[in-house]
Amino acid sequence: MIYTVTLNPALDKTVEIPGMALDTVNRITAMRTDPGGKGINVSKVIAKLGGDSRAVGILGGESGRTLEKLLEGEPFATQFRFVEGQTRTNLKIIDREGHTNTDINEPGLTVTDADLDALLHDLLAEVHAGDIVVLAGSLPKGAPQDTYRMWTAACKKAGARVFLDADGALLAEGLKAAPCLIKPNDDELSRLAGRKLETLEELTAEGRKLLERGIERVVISLGGRGALVQGALGLLQGCIYAAQLGGNFGALSLQLIDLALGLALLVLQFFQFLLGFVVGLLGLILFC
Repeated sequence: MIYTVTLNPALDKTVEIPGMALDTVNRITAMRTDPGGKGINVSKVIAKLGGDSRAVGILGGESGRTLEKLLEGEPFATQFRFVEGQTRTNLKIIDREGHTNTDINEPGLTVTDADLDALLHDLLAEVHAGDIVVLAGSLPKGAPQDTYRMWTAACKKAGARVFLDADGALLAEGLKAAPCLIKPNDDELSRLAGRKLETLEELTAEGRKLLERGIERVVISLGGRGALVQGALGLLQGCIYAAQLGGNFGALSLQLIDLALGLALLVLQFFQFLLGFVVGLLGLILFC
C-alpha cells in the first residue's frame, strides 16, 4: 500500500480572469474548487495510473469538511484527523490572455504536537513492512521543522519505504533520517547545497553526495529539460512529456507531476536493467 501524507492540505479555488489587471474590477469567467495538497495530488496520479493509495492528513473546520466531501468521489481511501481551525483555501488565478498563473495562498490552521503525534500513531497502526509512505509539501503552523525527520524515522522503523518531497529546512531535516527517495528540483537542490548548481555535472555531483548519506534514490527535476535519477544502478537522464490526466490540469501542482514522473523514470530504469539482464542471459544461452 502507498500512503500519501499531506499535513497542510488546502481547498484549491481556481478562477479564470481574461486580461487580469491590478487596481480595477476583474470578472471571473470560470471557476472550480478542488481538494489540494502535494500528497493528495500524488494519490490522484496514482489512481490515474491504476494504483492504490490512501491519502492521510490533517483537516479543520467547514473548509476541511468540504475538502473531505470532494474526495469522496476519488478512487482512493482517505484517513484524516480533524483539529481546531480551518483548512486553508488557496486561490489560483489563470489569465489565458496574459499567459499568467497567480497563486494566493492562505497560511492555514495551527497544529499542536498532540495533533501530529495522534495522526502519526494512526498511520503507524496501518503501515506494514514493504509499504511506501510519501511525505510531501509544506507543514502547518505549529509543526516543528524536524517533523519530516521524525516521521521518516518512525515509518522506516515500521518497515516502510519513505519518499520525501520537501524544500528548505524541511528537506534538510528529513535527510537526517535517510528516506528511500527524495525529489528536489534543481533550485531546491541548489538551496540545499548553499550555492547555485547550474550544470548537469554539478547537479549530479550534489546528488551523489546525497546517495553517500544513505538515500537510495535521488530524483532531480529539471523542469522542461526532464530529470536526473541517481541510485545504486547509476545515473539515468530522461526527457519528460506531460499529458493532462483529466480534471483541472491548472490546479495540479508541478511538484506533483515532477514526483509522479520521477517515479515513472525509476520504473523505466528498472526495465532498462531487466532488458540488459535478459539480453545478457540470451547471449549466454546462444553462445555457450
